[in-house]
Amino acid sequence: MNPLRGFFAHFSAYHSHGRPIIQYSGMIGMVAFPLFYLLRFTKADVPFNDAGLRVIAMLLCSGLALRSQWPQWLRRYFFAYAYVTFIYCMPFFFVFTSLVNGGGTVGVANTLMAAFFLVLLSDWRNSVVMLVVGCGMAVGLYMTVTPDPQFPRDYIGRLPILVLVVVGGSAFKLAQKQAEAEKIKRTYTAMAGSIAHEMRNPLSQIRHSLDSMQRALPLPTTEMQAQTISGVEVDALYRHLAQSAMAVKRGLQVISMTLDEVNEKPIDASAFSYISAAEATDKAVREYGYEDDADRARVRMHVLEDFNFRGGETAYLFVLFNLMRNALYYAALNAQGLVTVTVKRQQVVVHDNGPGIAPDLLARLFEPFASSGKSGGTGLGLVYCRRVMTAFGGRIECETVLGQYTQFTLHFPEVTATETEAHWMAVLARAREVLAGKRILVVDDDAAQRLTTRHKLLPLTAAIDEAPDGQRAVEMLSRERYDLVLLDLNMPLLDGYAVARKLRHGQIPASREARIVAYTSEPAHLASVKTHKAGMDGFISKPCAQLQLVQSLQYVMEHQPAAVAPGAEHLAGRRILVADDSPVNRKAVTAWLRHAGAAVSEVAHGQAVLDRLGQGGQWDAVVMDVRMPGMSGLDAARAIRASGQPWNGLPIVALTAGSGAPAMEAARSAGFDRFLTKPLEVGALYDALGDLIGGRPPGAATAPLAEEATEAGPLLDLQRLEGYRRIGMLEELLGDYVAELGRLADSLHESVARQDLRASIETMHSLLGISGEAGAGALYRLVRRLYVPMVEERSLPSVPGWEAQVHALAQQTQAALRAYGTHPSPVQTG
Repeated sequence: MNPLRGFFAHFSAYHSHGRPIIQYSGMIGMVAFPLFYLLRFTKADVPFNDAGLRVIAMLLCSGLALRSQWPQWLRRYFFAYAYVTFIYCMPFFFVFTSLVNGGGTVGVANTLMAAFFLVLLSDWRNSVVMLVVGCGMAVGLYMTVTPDPQFPRDYIGRLPILVLVVVGGSAFKLAQKQAEAEKIKRTYTAMAGSIAHEMRNPLSQIRHSLDSMQRALPLPTTEMQAQTISGVEVDALYRHLAQSAMAVKRGLQVISMTLDEVNEKPIDASAFSYISAAEATDKAVREYGYEDDADRARVRMHVLEDFNFRGGETAYLFVLFNLMRNALYYAALNAQGLVTVTVKRQQVVVHDNGPGIAPDLLARLFEPFASSGKSGGTGLGLVYCRRVMTAFGGRIECETVLGQYTQFTLHFPEVTATETEAHWMAVLARAREVLAGKRILVVDDDAAQRLTTRHKLLPLTAAIDEAPDGQRAVEMLSRERYDLVLLDLNMPLLDGYAVARKLRHGQIPASREARIVAYTSEPAHLASVKTHKAGMDGFISKPCAQLQLVQSLQYVMEHQPAAVAPGAEHLAGRRILVADDSPVNRKAVTAWLRHAGAAVSEVAHGQAVLDRLGQGGQWDAVVMDVRMPGMSGLDAARAIRASGQPWNGLPIVALTAGSGAPAMEAARSAGFDRFLTKPLEVGALYDALGDLIGGRPPGAATAPLAEEATEAGPLLDLQRLEGYRRIGMLEELLGDYVAELGRLADSLHESVARQDLRASIETMHSLLGISGEAGAGALYRLVRRLYVPMVEERSLPSVPGWEAQVHALAQQTQAALRAYGTHPSPVQTG
């Protein structure tokens, strides 16, 4: 059987890449077999009546054409069905009918056509096998049903042609496959070379930063004692950390750009906004990952006339980074090499005095894999530049003189005054809506800067106060409740970081939920790291245009979660035990609890909860999933309440993907004090624990988040994801969630194919929890709609293809989460 399995494995692999060739062949067969049957009536001498055989062939072909309608449990047999159908409909049918009809020209032609189609529809091994088996079956049947079987000489004499068709066609296909494989190999080699080449720079920066961090750290010791480092060394550590973060971001952007270009991914214009060319270009020049100070000194920027264009800032930065990288590469060949970036009317020009580009290469410069004397380069970057400029409605041109210079010019379409005014009014209207009635405190020791900022914010319907220094800001924040603080970082007496620390540590209760936006002159990459560490919600670089300032404050108020939710202030220093069989769910809950200052331990099942509690120590609460393998959360809660131990009265909070009265009643009966549904809302978690362990009288059980989920809503819950970004857990959690979503979707597909109800419910339970915590809103709603009836009715959904829908949405969600994780938060504008 092993050789047969080997042949079939080759056939399955040949058709396993999503190509619809089998379905198309089935459609052709459904039409061709009855149509050609009608031709027999055009002949005076009616041949053998093969109507029955044609009906069988037509039915078999309809099964191929209707593959998408097959039940899930039958789809595993589709390739075997196709194999049998190909044998019957081609070699068997045509050889048998040709023999019965006495051969002839038509019989020979039909047999050759069948052999030709076999070569097209399968690999060469199985083409031979199908032909031999089909012909053998046809000859055997012919000899069985024919009293005096005769083999026409003209038909037998054409057998060498048949062999030639099979051998020649297979050889041609093999050569074509080898050529395609070689082309794919060259493409991927070039892509890998491009990524490796472009990643050398960021990786070198990371290595340099790590070496610098090591030098800034105190000498190691085996003694467990406090060690101090100077303020200068702390500042150096932050600077090197920021440089490493920028290098990682740029490296990810290079990979993303390369993959997008190789896959010809369209540029999404729906998120385009109006951008100042001078500001965006200045940001590119400042944030470019220079190899050293000498490289930085080679770049000059001139603004002759600023203008606005409609596009995406990230894509525009990609374009400039690529042009600057190429220009610096060639400028470095000249001791006096310079790169000049000029902003003028509707144009941005990148000029270098390098060696220039040869005329023959200039004509194909924007084609993939075209590169001029640059080892490791592939030219994909320039192709991407052209696609971006086309998406912006503009174009990119190159002018060069060999031995003198190279100049790339970005041409942008003009944005009319009417269009600009309409955009500004739309932004202002949205900002007014979001900031209506809010109180904003502008903190800056520069009176002129405070005055300028106030004037920029006057169009908003918000109450604006000013503080001249950090100490005064603390006093005002203590007396009045503010919604947002626009905070300068470098101030005497009390700097912006100290003010933020007091707010975030709960030392200013009146304004504990205020959003904090840093207003700083520090480099954007450095401000990003520092303000994130300080617990701020974003930063804006000085100087800042009015439009950018208003949009940034609006985004913070609209998207960023409150810094401190009710109940969180009671969790600092508390010991909380988290139990969930999903590691990524545990990590998410743990991250939020630790962000509130709690000391958290994690376990994976109910017995581990009892073991950990039995080891002693002071615990303040248990947060536990209801459904876990082995000892469930319900069983563990009952055991805790019946233990007779000092911890039998410990507050227990239930986490569950289910909701409704029966689930809540079961949790209450088991001894849970609160009931929270997944995806977990951090505010509900803080509030429940605050009630239970914060000294306040316990209230009624927390209601489930929703009894019924709706299908409407966005693909991702951006507010939840921004919350993870804010507490520094986004990258780590996305790394776990993205992989786990794919694994669970595949596992669901397999368990449904086996008709394994229990495994399917367990997988859907895990998928519901993961999708909710990952901010995968659309997937969560779909899974929840299917999961609840599965649990209640103990049966798989009757909707055809439901698991395929889950699988497809999981893949779409994975792609969206990866894309979200590779782009910086729009709050952080530099």
